[in-house]
Amino acid sequence: MDLSGIIGYLTGFAIMAVIYAIFCLGLNVHWGYTGLFNIGIAGFFALGAYTSALLTTASPDPLMFEDYVFGGDLPARLGFWNLGIDLWFFIALMAAALVCGVVALFIGFLTLRLREDYLAIATLGIAESIRIIFLNERWLANGSKGLYRIPKFLGDLVSPQHYDYLYLAAVVTILFILYIAVDRAIKSPWGRVLKAIREDELTTQASGKNVFNFKLQSFIFGAGIMGIGGALYAHNVRFVDPITFDPLLATFIIWAMLMVGGSGNNKGAILGAFVVWGIWTGTQFLPGFLSDPNLRYVMTGLLILAVILLRPGGVLSEERVVSRLSETRPGDASTET
Repeated sequence: MDLSGIIGYLTGFAIMAVIYAIFCLGLNVHWGYTGLFNIGIAGFFALGAYTSALLTTASPDPLMFEDYVFGGDLPARLGFWNLGIDLWFFIALMAAALVCGVVALFIGFLTLRLREDYLAIATLGIAESIRIIFLNERWLANGSKGLYRIPKFLGDLVSPQHYDYLYLAAVVTILFILYIAVDRAIKSPWGRVLKAIREDELTTQASGKNVFNFKLQSFIFGAGIMGIGGALYAHNVRFVDPITFDPLLATFIIWAMLMVGGSGNNKGAILGAFVVWGIWTGTQFLPGFLSDPNLRYVMTGLLILAVILLRPGGVLSEERVVSRLSETRPGDASTET
């Protein structure tokens, strides 16, 4: 038994599962807490990945018929910002979140005053438009060839055989920070307004809350988280092209993760990412015809169906907290008199 190979596979699996868990946190802010039906996750995925890649990838090589905006190699041009470490990785993460937030502001300003289905249509259409722009506008990001020299986190600070362990620690740390940020935001008065909007928008508006502003803030916040996920993905696989952001892998699977794990529960969103990604990648180890890649679609669909029938709220359903101080759920003995 090749123990090192098993550890290497599990490390790579954990990295991708954590990255998808970050996307699930962003979608949970949209749908789980605010009720915003965003089916254009692939667009924010692409924007985050391309923004980070364009800011950190080396200059295009004319001999390889490469062409992309900025001319690349910005870290080398502004090397005094590096201070001996790869600070550009973190700058790229913030830039990815910012770009996704600006695009979310534009989409939300146009659609959030309308019915929910308009937001779904707009996000789906814009996501596909973003993918087509990156595919056809070669000057922007090398067209269909994509960007394939995306640098590693912290460069060559560690040996290649140990790099995945370093990157796993980095993505887990970022996931933890985002989890704390989302958890505290949702448990704040701002987050309680989001839940009120999800449950009854008219009543929330009648209580004096500006529903549109809160929905727009939620949409921007969740999109920024998705942008960070896209940037982390780009620096993990170190290659992005328009095919990467097919709606199936960049939207459907993230929705499946949230549904399975538990909408409205951040722990459930993270758990769902690991469960669904485990099924999605685990089919390759099945014997015979069961290893057919198409089987993953069937198994994911059956898992969603089972969750809907047996646990409609997901494996970890939403916690109904009465008080932020007591963290007591309705029905507990402590609430009964």
